[in-house]
Order: sequence, then structure tokens, then C-alpha cells
Amino acid sequence: MKQWEVLKTVFPEVITDNFEFVDYKETDTTLEYWLDEREYMSREDYKAGCVRPYGFTDSKTVQDFPIRGHAVYLHVRRRKWIDRSTGEIFSYTYDNLSEDGSKLSPEFVAFLKE
Repeated sequence: MKQWEVLKTVFPEVITDNFEFVDYKETDTTLEYWLDEREYMSREDYKAGCVRPYGFTDSKTVQDFPIRGHAVYLHVRRRKWIDRSTGEIFSYTYDNLSEDGSKLSPEFVAFLKE
């Protein structure tokens, strides 16, 4: 089994489908992962031909399920895009990165509610 396949069994699908793992840090109590959004644009933006990558947003920290007694933190940076025809700078949104009003993953919140 490849490393990426293992990560898909541990992390939420929205993370493994849309982000790349760029760094990792382990301490006695925490596991921290840094993720950058992949350079995938919507089909409409691709066809328009005037949208280009424009850096990243500041990172957002999301707490996920603990792994083997370690708190897990995902430091997520979303990609910024610029529409060269309008000058608009934007980012795509993912509704299920964190639960509304929290910094916890939706799966972790559902688990805690039970």
C-alpha cells in the first residue's frame, strides 16, 4: 500500500482530494500537518483561460480526530486565484473543512456529539 493510500484512510476525503501535504511535525502530545491546496481550478475558469494562481491565504488550523493519543492539527492554506480579465482575487470554498462556529473537522464534531 502506498503512503498516499494510507493517508486517505486517516484524513477526511476533502483534505486528501484537494490538498497536498507539505510538512509534518510530531511532538509528545501533538501531530501537526501543513497542507496547501492543489492547483486545480474549476472547469469554467480553466475554459475562460484568464484565471491564474496568485499565492495562498493565511493558514487556517483545524483540529481533527486524535491519532494514537496525539492531538491532530491540520494547518490548511487555500490557494488564491486572480482573474486577469477583471482583476478579482478569489479562493474556492470547501464547505466541509471545519464545522460552523468551530475549528474542528465535521467528522470529529459528530463523534464528540455522540
